[in-house]
Amino acid sequence: MRHLLGAVAGLAALAPVYYLTEAGARALRAGTVAAGPSPVGLGCLLAVAAIVAMLTAWPPAALACGLPLAAAGTLFALDSTGAIAAAATLPYAGGLPWTRPGAAPWAEPAEPPGTIAGLTGLYALIGVVLVLSALLPRGRRSILGP
Repeated sequence: MRHLLGAVAGLAALAPVYYLTEAGARALRAGTVAAGPSPVGLGCLLAVAAIVAMLTAWPPAALACGLPLAAAGTLFALDSTGAIAAAATLPYAGGLPWTRPGAAPWAEPAEPPGTIAGLTGLYALIGVVLVLSALLPRGRRSILGP
């Protein structure tokens, strides 16, 4: 039962990690284009880091969230056109899906959700870190673990 709850928690964390990583990457890109700081990008990526740190303490959750992210990162690395086409089917409302009250999520054909984070390798990096944390011996997993 504990492993099933961990898998459900990992799958529940997948959407926030996916969209927060993309929002952070977009904000960092906007900051780079404007030649200025990007506190929103830093905040989004810090939120992702906090979620990942919590997931590493529970191996089933880390695997359930890390495997799809690693697969998405691998798809972006091997076939970026196919990955962008797959990302175009995901809901997205010009920002994080939960930040625009009353807005119905839709797919953005110009730059689908996950494009920036996928092409820069962020999904692959986060996914591999989560999977490796689940495979490490118990004493080396996380500072949050028992």
